[in-house]
Amino acid sequence: MEDYIVRATAGDGQIRAFAAVTTNLVEEARKRHDTSPVATAALGRLLTAGAMMGSMMKNETDILTLQIKGSGPLGGITVTADAKARVKGYVDNPDVMLPPKNGKLDVGGAVGIGLLNVIKDMGLKEPYSGQTVLQTGEIAEDLTYYFATSEQVPSSVGLGVLMNKENTVRCAGGFIVQVMPFVTEEVLGRLEENIQKISSVTTMLDNGHTPEEMLEKVLDGLDVEITDTLPAAFYCNCSRERIEKTIISIGKKEIREMIDEGKEVEVKCHFCNTAYKFQPSELEEIYKQAKR
Repeated sequence: MEDYIVRATAGDGQIRAFAAVTTNLVEEARKRHDTSPVATAALGRLLTAGAMMGSMMKNETDILTLQIKGSGPLGGITVTADAKARVKGYVDNPDVMLPPKNGKLDVGGAVGIGLLNVIKDMGLKEPYSGQTVLQTGEIAEDLTYYFATSEQVPSSVGLGVLMNKENTVRCAGGFIVQVMPFVTEEVLGRLEENIQKISSVTTMLDNGHTPEEMLEKVLDGLDVEITDTLPAAFYCNCSRERIEKTIISIGKKEIREMIDEGKEVEVKCHFCNTAYKFQPSELEEIYKQAKR
């Protein structure tokens, strides 16, 4: 199944919903960063949420950043997304291994206690920034709490990543369901009942459910209307030119020290792990462009 997101409304516009399958993009992230199973699950959940939350933004130039800083061995997770549901991200410590908890990957233990930051750069003078305390470190519950407290939008977030025995990604995806301020008690009650009844995201995906079918389960009896479908992908806009600008920004003194060492310098992009190599002769040209 290709990665994609559906947007929908239900209950005569009282609910808006998003659902995604992200198996390929999470597997792409796993390969690029060589993440352990628990790191893949944590990063995959945040990438999935990022893709859906990115698709909520209105302008093509808007950028969303999700940052988790926890006390657990993963350290932190950073994900950025655009309005086209293109995401990239990384974990601070990709090779963390933890024993399973209740037969599942212990994402909460890997993340620990800490903070969730949501930054939306919408081309205004200052980006919007919201911060909440992590509730469980399991990510879906933490985002549910974020929406309720920072954006005052009662929401339900479901995220899941299921691994194969050989540590590749078997399936990944999720949903975000949000109720409007004018929601009736009847519609809200039905939604809450549905959410308590449904299987986990990974169970639904592993059973072959599409994002549309996931929403049919979550919004059962509430007249779901799919309004849009868009592809989701792992995408990094790094380039040799961008890396050169980064090297220029560190200043002449540091660049001169690199040149004097007489060795090839390798710079890796945090987000996609692509390596860019520069010979001393190329660093000389970069040095000429540095202002200080």
